[in-house]
Amino acid sequence: MLNRHEIFEKRGLLLTVAILVVVAIGGVVEIAPLFYLESTIEKVKGVRPYSPLELAGRNIYIREGCYTCHSQMVRPLRDEVERYGHYSLAAESMYDHPFQWGSKRSGPDLARVGGKYSDAWHQQHLVDPRSVVPESIMPPYAFLDERPLDYSQVEAWLKANRAVGVPYTDEMIENAKADLEAQVDPFSDIYDEFLARYPNAQIRDFDGDARQISEMDAMIAYLQVLGTMVNFSTYEPEENYR
Repeated sequence: MLNRHEIFEKRGLLLTVAILVVVAIGGVVEIAPLFYLESTIEKVKGVRPYSPLELAGRNIYIREGCYTCHSQMVRPLRDEVERYGHYSLAAESMYDHPFQWGSKRSGPDLARVGGKYSDAWHQQHLVDPRSVVPESIMPPYAFLDERPLDYSQVEAWLKANRAVGVPYTDEMIENAKADLEAQVDPFSDIYDEFLARYPNAQIRDFDGDARQISEMDAMIAYLQVLGTMVNFSTYEPEENYR
């Protein structure tokens, strides 16, 4: 009985065929169920597409390579949950293209950074990291404070994301510029309409400078939304997806 594997070990062609058969069976077992599932991601209450300003900040985050030093995925391990908070849910990344899970941590994980620090802290940290975190090795991004945000193509950003599955509506795309401007203006005329499109979005002048909408505004808006869409104190899967 124990020597029967020699049949395969001494016959290369037979071993190759056996490997292909095993891989084919395993592939069918793993892939076939996906054709019967409407979605492989459990939808979670509160998760919404990024607002235009948050999306602009995300674009800057990617442009500056922040993902190379900061992950956005809290693993379901005790030490990570105690340090960063509730482990990450797949639904939290369902509108990220590409996702920002990262592969290393030169700096801390940012999946739950939203609301952890004030806007002023984030601004100072980006301008001069070591002024608030002496041991930081992060380079300064002071130019974000001075550089006006170019959002002339914001409608195209939303359209590109819709093409890969993010449910931006025609209304969201049509009002993208106005919504971006409204998020930094608590006295905007479209305050209510903006919140109807992006529930629980944070509205304020993120960089403290009302003279212009800067790249710092967008970056802070993005950082402040990370991990805030799901209320984990009352978290339960939606009824239709249990």
